[in-house]
Amino acid sequence: MSPTGASVEEFLAAVPVETRRADAEQVSSLMAEITGEPPAMWGTSIVGFGAYHYRYASGHEGDAPLTGFSPRKAHLVVYLVAGYEDRCPAALARLGPYKAGKGCLYLKRLSDVDLGALRELFDHSVRVHRGA
Repeated sequence: MSPTGASVEEFLAAVPVETRRADAEQVSSLMAEITGEPPAMWGTSIVGFGAYHYRYASGHEGDAPLTGFSPRKAHLVVYLVAGYEDRCPAALARLGPYKAGKGCLYLKRLSDVDLGALRELFDHSVRVHRGA
């Protein structure tokens, strides 16, 4: 996966549900602040910030954003470091309603979650990917 050069602003402006669009814009601002990186489109539906290179024991390797998100129809999907549930239990306990995947956090609405806890999750994920 790699940045496409497509316009993040146009992508976000085209999110059809107003509340999802507003949530996406807020998450974009927060991720840009935490990473110090501008947003970039990765593929057709992921807004990513910065990049890191990964290599698995199998030999598979590639690049991915330090953190990112996708404003999907059912959820705002946030991409974090794998294992974040084990690494950040205190932040997750304060977060509010969410569904979890390996490296994904699924949120219905930002208004339902603790933004301080979300910020901690973003910050932790970025630090891990940067090797800090």
